[in-house]
Amino acid sequence: MKLLNSNKIFLLIFCLAAFDAHAMLRALNTAATGMAAQEMNVSTISNNIANVNTIGYKKNRTEFDTLLYQTVEEAGARSDANTVYNVGTQIGSGTKVSAVRKEFSQGSPQITNNPFDLMINGDGFFGILLPNQEVKYTRDGAFNVDSQGNLVNKNGYRVVPGIVVPAGTINVNITEDGLVEAFTSGQVEPTQVGQIPLFTFINPVGLKSIGQNLYTVTSASGQPVSNIAGQNNAGVVQQGSLEASNVSIMNEMTDLIKAQRAYEMNSRVMKVADEMLQTVNNIR
Repeated sequence: MKLLNSNKIFLLIFCLAAFDAHAMLRALNTAATGMAAQEMNVSTISNNIANVNTIGYKKNRTEFDTLLYQTVEEAGARSDANTVYNVGTQIGSGTKVSAVRKEFSQGSPQITNNPFDLMINGDGFFGILLPNQEVKYTRDGAFNVDSQGNLVNKNGYRVVPGIVVPAGTINVNITEDGLVEAFTSGQVEPTQVGQIPLFTFINPVGLKSIGQNLYTVTSASGQPVSNIAGQNNAGVVQQGSLEASNVSIMNEMTDLIKAQRAYEMNSRVMKVADEMLQTVNNIR
């Protein structure tokens, strides 16, 4: 059996005292949770940037929670017969993404002068009727009329409650409370063809995005409440305008740099922990 000399024995004792393999493995796992969380953060930011020109888009924000802590010494526990620990010792195990929250702040208006372009100035959503008769909700008011005169969105889905512009209409006026008036040739007074309601939710953050600028109801959002625009805290309808995305490119680029740096630092922690483990493993 090959015996270790005194120098190697001293080095072994020093390394074992200074570096705990379990602690290094814990550091690897903790850094891995940070990298995974920042990867999702970057994905959220990239989706915001991709939709910077999407009408009515609401930016998402990644939120984080700490994972469980290992309590080594409980604060207030006895340190000896007459004293207690004033400060405890806890070791964290990393982080996780707890939520990706929608921010329903108002986007800036884009003036189009198209009579069928509508913007909600304030809270609320337009109702969109799908072919399966389900109602979904949107802030995208880029509407038009189809061949039968139905007011529809760009995918051809009807706007609730079903507005039909009569044939021969030469102009359409939509008031702030959503009343649709059609001016036809040969008539002095307009014809009222319906009123567009705005739907509000007790918790709009709980709505589920399903693509195509549409949201669907969840148990978290609560049931929709139909309102006349301008009443019951609902916003007003602004004709000839569209709501731009509420994404700020400057803020997103700043957040992207911060997420990238956080990812790099977690990667660096993994590298350092691996090197420390390698040092312990190389002791002969």
